[in-house]
Amino acid sequence: MAKKEILFQNSTYALSYELLNQNQPQTILFLHGWGSNKEIMKQAFGKIFPSYQHLYLDLPGFGHSSINGVIDTATYVQIVQAFLDALHVKPAMIFGHSYGGKVATLLKPEMLVLLSSAGIVAPKSLKVRTKIALFKMLKPFFPKSFYRFFATKDVDGMSQTMYEVLKCVVNEDLSEAFLTCKAKTFIFWGKEDRATPLKSGEKIHALIQGSHFYPQEGDHFFFLKQAKIVEKTLLESGF
Repeated sequence: MAKKEILFQNSTYALSYELLNQNQPQTILFLHGWGSNKEIMKQAFGKIFPSYQHLYLDLPGFGHSSINGVIDTATYVQIVQAFLDALHVKPAMIFGHSYGGKVATLLKPEMLVLLSSAGIVAPKSLKVRTKIALFKMLKPFFPKSFYRFFATKDVDGMSQTMYEVLKCVVNEDLSEAFLTCKAKTFIFWGKEDRATPLKSGEKIHALIQGSHFYPQEGDHFFFLKQAKIVEKTLLESGF
């Protein structure tokens, strides 16, 4: 594991990363999802794609990477791009799981692999809408820590700053970004995914012209068991 300090908009971000297969000429960048870190991506893909250098990154505020305040996805993208520039790396391919899929898409790579990506805002259930309304009604009467009672499980154990980041990014709709995406795109999705439902994957597939869509057995973290299928599919595609 290594760290790289990135100065961006008068703030310094200490970004934790790891490189595997460093003798290989082309690089795959792996971006994790919300509430996760680079280790889960390494666990899934660290032993495959041997002919590529692997770059695993903790996004700001996750794993061992620092964050200095509330930022949106566009800022995440700019920080990651500054990090890549500092390492003099231009990935041949970017993998993005869940929230990492939003960042990966906006980085505009030549080849994009989305794993149950975020970016499509699904309609909220009546239960969720009721919970939000109740929170807004009671919020003035309780301390700031009260938010944890209502917060999504995605913020368990996270700071107030990261919760504010989540509120900032959770309802971002990337439909236009998917529609204008020029990358050669492969979309893999867990059929039993409840965090980002299969219908979201189908919509992203419809929006990204020429994309390929592969539903897989499993949930939001299907790739932990299906990584070799992902590898086989991409290799057979001739990438």
